[in-house]
Amino acid sequence: MKITDNILYFADIPVETIMQEYGSPLYVYEESVLRSQFRELSAGFPEGLLEIHYSMKANSNPSLLKILAEEGSSIDAVSEFEVRLALECGFEAQQIIFTGNNNSLREIESCVEQNVAVNLGSLALLEKYGQRYPETTVSVRVNPGIGAGHHSHCITGGPDSKFGIYHDQIEAALALAKKYKLILNGVHSHIGTGIYSAEPMLEAMEMILDVAQRFPDLQFVDFGGGFGIPYKPEQLALNMVDLSQKMTARFTKFIQHYGRELRMKIEPGRLLIGPAGVLLATVTNITDTPKHSFVGVDSGFNHLVRPTMYGSYHKILNASRVSDVEKNVVVVGNICESGDILSRSGDEIIRKMTSPAIGERLAFLDAGAYGFSMSSQYNFRPRPAEVLVHQGQSRLIRRAETFEDLTQCFVDFN
Repeated sequence: MKITDNILYFADIPVETIMQEYGSPLYVYEESVLRSQFRELSAGFPEGLLEIHYSMKANSNPSLLKILAEEGSSIDAVSEFEVRLALECGFEAQQIIFTGNNNSLREIESCVEQNVAVNLGSLALLEKYGQRYPETTVSVRVNPGIGAGHHSHCITGGPDSKFGIYHDQIEAALALAKKYKLILNGVHSHIGTGIYSAEPMLEAMEMILDVAQRFPDLQFVDFGGGFGIPYKPEQLALNMVDLSQKMTARFTKFIQHYGRELRMKIEPGRLLIGPAGVLLATVTNITDTPKHSFVGVDSGFNHLVRPTMYGSYHKILNASRVSDVEKNVVVVGNICESGDILSRSGDEIIRKMTSPAIGERLAFLDAGAYGFSMSSQYNFRPRPAEVLVHQGQSRLIRRAETFEDLTQCFVDFN
């Protein structure tokens, strides 16, 4: 993005032009940002040490997946259909790891039939797998006993988390492997999301590597993802060079102690696609009360649920007049719920920004991750189109939904 003549531009295309062509609301992604994020992350690690598995739950649009495939990414999938989509987008089976939770044996069987590696996160699933596929290879997800994240709902490690075999149950996992003659070739851990420095990841590394040394047949250790991006103005971007250097030093030391070459895997999602995406919407209404000036737009938490679900901050620009006289406003959507507040940040709902007028365009920044992928058709409202911009050109990568799309699954609908 850039600002020219006080108007927001995407790859030399002004916001008004792109919205007139594709409609409002609209998700816009910048290909150059996605590619640069991937390259910046991978550049800091020695060649051959790291394998990046993009966490496709962050955004699974096939056009974006294909860009990541061109950059050399692998895939972290969490459902049977994610696996299928990744395969149909050109990823090889050996590039995909399926890390489900509370999944059925049928999902595991589907992955095995397609030669996709399975990562198991409970003793019960490990036993089911062993009974079904004795004398095979599988990896396990371990809960290292610590967690981190921007919200309690996003912490995926520690005693309050449902994810992984708790670190004090490793002997039981090894016993099951011995019972069914399984080779446990990988150990995986993921502590949560919203990690802005190397220290929480290094702390988790220490715990998972302490666990990993008890597994004799490892080929890789997967440290998960959760790397944050600076949503708020005061937040600093994750120093990828510092992170890569510290993770490389610690993992290299472990390899020397372990006595065999190993691969390091990580699973970024937000870090790669988050900064590349923006949700655009149009101001449709302004309502003043004795307490607030409510600015209504033609989108809502059905398109960007993070502020409502997590209290997550997204920077909001008046894309039609980026800089002008500012005003305290509350930006709200068109969903019939009092919680449909897009300017929410924690318990705060007021946002100081260029005073919007009806018909002007607002841009919700850093919406590429968990924006469209968590969208819904609540209030029977369609999901918006998605557009990719690159080198001054734009193209539709998902059309906006229609009434027919919303009704096509109803069995008794005329």
